[in-house]
Amino acid sequence: MSTTPSSSTAIQLPIQGMSCASCVGRVEKVLARVAGVRAVSVNLASETASVESEGRLDLLAVEQAISGAGYQLGSQEIVLAIGGMTCASCVSRLEKVLSRVPGVLAATVNLASEQARVRVLSGTALASLVLAVQQAGFQASLPQTAPEASQRVLPGWWPAALAMLLSLPLLLPMLLEPFGLHWMLPGVWQWALATPVQFWLGARFYRAGWAALKSGSGNMDLLVALGTSAAYGLSVYQLWAHAGHAGMLHLYFEAGAVVISLVLLGKWLEARAKQQTTAAIRALQALRPATARVRRAEGEVELAIEMVQLGDVVVVRPGERVAVDGEVIEGLSQIDAALLTGESLPVPVQPGDRVATGAINGEGLLLVRTAALGAETMLARIIRLVEDAQAAKAPIQRLVDKVSAVFVPVVLGLALLTLLGWWLVGAPIETAILHAVAVLVIACPCALGLATPTAIMAGTGVAARHGILIKDAAALEHAHGLDTIVFDKTGTLTVGKPSLHALAVQPGQQVEALAVAAALQQGSQHPLARAVLASAQAKSLPLPAASAQRALPGRGVAATVAGQSYLLGNRRLLEEQGVSMGALAEQAAAAEAAGRSVSWLWAEGASVAMAMLSFGDELKPSARAGITRLQALGVRTVLLSGDNLGAATAAGQALGIDRVIANVLPADKAAEIQRLRAEGRRVGMVGDGINDAPALAAADVGIAMGDGSDVAMHAAGITLMRGEVGLVADALAISRRSYAKIRQNLFWAFIYNLIGIPLAAFGLLNPMLAGAAMAFSSVSVVGNALLLRRWRPGARG
Repeated sequence: MSTTPSSSTAIQLPIQGMSCASCVGRVEKVLARVAGVRAVSVNLASETASVESEGRLDLLAVEQAISGAGYQLGSQEIVLAIGGMTCASCVSRLEKVLSRVPGVLAATVNLASEQARVRVLSGTALASLVLAVQQAGFQASLPQTAPEASQRVLPGWWPAALAMLLSLPLLLPMLLEPFGLHWMLPGVWQWALATPVQFWLGARFYRAGWAALKSGSGNMDLLVALGTSAAYGLSVYQLWAHAGHAGMLHLYFEAGAVVISLVLLGKWLEARAKQQTTAAIRALQALRPATARVRRAEGEVELAIEMVQLGDVVVVRPGERVAVDGEVIEGLSQIDAALLTGESLPVPVQPGDRVATGAINGEGLLLVRTAALGAETMLARIIRLVEDAQAAKAPIQRLVDKVSAVFVPVVLGLALLTLLGWWLVGAPIETAILHAVAVLVIACPCALGLATPTAIMAGTGVAARHGILIKDAAALEHAHGLDTIVFDKTGTLTVGKPSLHALAVQPGQQVEALAVAAALQQGSQHPLARAVLASAQAKSLPLPAASAQRALPGRGVAATVAGQSYLLGNRRLLEEQGVSMGALAEQAAAAEAAGRSVSWLWAEGASVAMAMLSFGDELKPSARAGITRLQALGVRTVLLSGDNLGAATAAGQALGIDRVIANVLPADKAAEIQRLRAEGRRVGMVGDGINDAPALAAADVGIAMGDGSDVAMHAAGITLMRGEVGLVADALAISRRSYAKIRQNLFWAFIYNLIGIPLAAFGLLNPMLAGAAMAFSSVSVVGNALLLRRWRPGARG
């Protein structure tokens, strides 16, 4: 829980959305009801609330109260690069430390990406967060200022290699003994080789372990430091106590040195593997061109991308990457956007088409008018979505967090019990200490901390490369269990560009129905409206002016043309107005039976419709195959449409969809989703329009087509960058594969400890084997997650 310090204090809260004095009173009342608040003073001019609290103030409760009253608590998200984390215990400790900083609403730390995402009140100082991280024994910086691996003078493997080189002579006697060779280095030589490994190359374990101890917690470094120090200290004692004595000394320098060497090797392998989980982000970032060639009055000028402005005309030569998001105004070519959308083949573009940053131009010269730059480009939004998904915690991670919070103290207790147990049953103290060391070393919270985030990072990364953007870890986890997928029809299963198929006018009507219908639709972006306007334009009809236009959601439009009020809408609107179809009823029935969408035009107050318009929209070529793939995955498909029953049923039958629900208003789509969920189904909703947003939000997982509206994409948990129905099956498949990897990783992480700790406690595992097992556990978990990178579209999951 996010809190302010426990002492009585005052805090300034930024409040957004206040507009008048009544807002001030309302905010004061709302805040006064929050537990712990003693006094509240709200200032409208500065848009702040000064809150005096008794004890800890729950900022999340404050935010909930403020948003419930219709206002917003001003907040921002800060991303920090974190150095020095080694295991799940570090993650848990850092989250607690950050959540106690005044002004912090929530903190999430990711071990795999080595980042902390902290949501704070607007105006919270970055320095306070960095200081808290440093006091906890870690390093913090902004990601863009973090040192890159390429700046290192020495390669990352050198500590492990040097440690193994120094440890090899200590280990050699054990390796030679099975061959009948009994040889051992003098004790002083053993000490000389083990000491730099223990205190120089192994210094990182002491530093991190001491920092954890100071903050009242433990981590993997503390376990390694205690275990290897015990083996080293016991050996030094034996060497000192038996100095000058003849005979073979029982020294254990090799145990501590080899354990440190193996752990260092494991951490290096783990770091290399973790870098591969972020390959998708690095590949996307590499698509950003540094410069753009801009056409100005004086000619073409090459500018840094930061200097390009909206409206600038950018010249894209053959083979170059597009530097901005914009509209082609001149030229014919083909665009390769495979890394952006997963599209396997280049897409032809011509004037009027939009292109995105990072796409590769084909053989033609293009002139592109800039429409979006920097953080507003599609590439930047894709990168943000992938980064957010990789940084988020899956719900299953809560179990790991609970275990890691108590893991190290429990292991320390078990090691102490092992020491006392062996000593009490009469074993030499050296034997008791070695068995306790093995317990400390085998216990590895690293694997626990890496199990979930590495699978999420690898899964979301490979999905992004194939045109599937997963908004957060919860969507990735929930999608694996979906058993019902609901589709909107227009623009989702169909091409989304309907054309006016037929226009029938009542006998005796003298008004040009198409011109009136087009006048009513002027300014509308609805697909049917564009079809009417395109048909009128093709016939070169002059459009009369329309006034008093108003939309009738889910029904149609109304406006006044040449002094007469007209309505244009669907059968529902016609019946609500009590208007008869007249002689056109039979034609309308035939059109609906053929799968056409039918609209009606009539003058307000008339008893009979003036004209009937029927529209045809082609089904997407890939839709049938996509539905079949979903059904092969055991998923039930549902068509949820505002179209008439005939049109919806015809589309459903053509695609082989299991169930069709027609004549549904946009506002009622969410209720239909809830009804399906009430039947015990886990529902995914696929849509592309603004009117689909409530249904997308109501589903267990919303899936938006990337060629649809931004509103739909914001409401959805998964966005498909191409309008292919088959991508829905791919999204479910990668979700199922990723969730399987999470469960496998958690199984291996737990099983290592469940088996290894008892074996070590009962003397069946020496410290060196324990160190090898601990190092291998982390590497195997990350390696297992990286197998997700081999996933390809079309896989069953």
